[in-house]
Amino acid sequence: MELPYGIYILKCANGKYYTGYTTNITNRFIAHRNGEVSFTKDKLPVELVHLSLFANKQKAYDFERYLKSGSRIAFRNKRLL
Repeated sequence: MELPYGIYILKCANGKYYTGYTTNITNRFIAHRNGEVSFTKDKLPVELVHLSLFANKQKAYDFERYLKSGSRIAFRNKRLL
């Protein structure tokens, strides 16, 4: 079974975390690493600290939205990092 939708968390050089969605984690991580993503380009280097893969696009989107909500920090720190 292919899991084409990914939610990832990067740890930036300044200690902050970036959460994103992708259908190609390799290309997306390269884009972050090369400074092609506006949010992280001034926070390099970045480190991939978590990747969740989903077969369903809506579930991936919902999980990303949850991680970006107010309750995400405690869940992220306790369960994903």
